[in-house]
Amino acid sequence: MAKNEGQVVIKKYANRRLYNTGTSTYVTLEDLAKMVKKGEEFLVQDAKTGEDITHSVLTQIIFEQESKTGNTLLPVSFLRQLITYYGDQMQMVVPTFLEHSMKTFADQQAQMREQMTRTLGETPLAKNLQAPMQLMEEQVRRNTEMFRQAVQMFTPFAPQAEAPRETRKPADVRDLDDLKEQLRSLQTRLDSMT
Repeated sequence: MAKNEGQVVIKKYANRRLYNTGTSTYVTLEDLAKMVKKGEEFLVQDAKTGEDITHSVLTQIIFEQESKTGNTLLPVSFLRQLITYYGDQMQMVVPTFLEHSMKTFADQQAQMREQMTRTLGETPLAKNLQAPMQLMEEQVRRNTEMFRQAVQMFTPFAPQAEAPRETRKPADVRDLDDLKEQLRSLQTRLDSMT
């Protein structure tokens, strides 16, 4: 069967070769990366067992992209934080959160593209690129801050290696830190009761 509910099935053989059953051709990880970028859905199965190995193949694509270009998309600090969630009680929440964050990021990028199109369309011969660049920079700042705050929500008790707390954070963030400290104290008390 070439398709599974609208998805192309890719068979991975023991010799690591990938076979696209939709096109009846062998493909590479780079070909699969292009399919992802085009929005094409596919399922990767182990040719011998039929097991769904899509997750591990997509992870392998990310690894290759990270090592091939030298331009890393995933900072080391993010990877370290992600690793800490394996086996943790938050492990079940993180995938949903990351999926939601990426969707929000993609939606914001679409809005930014719309704004740039409108701005460039209003500028004679698109000579003035200052406004679109400012919009893009602001959007990147907002996305980065949103992502940083989101990751921090999942690591509320992680040590901060930066400047002292008072100089590093605004008052509302310090209030949040105080609440976290109170929660930590309550958790310690609860742990001592058991």
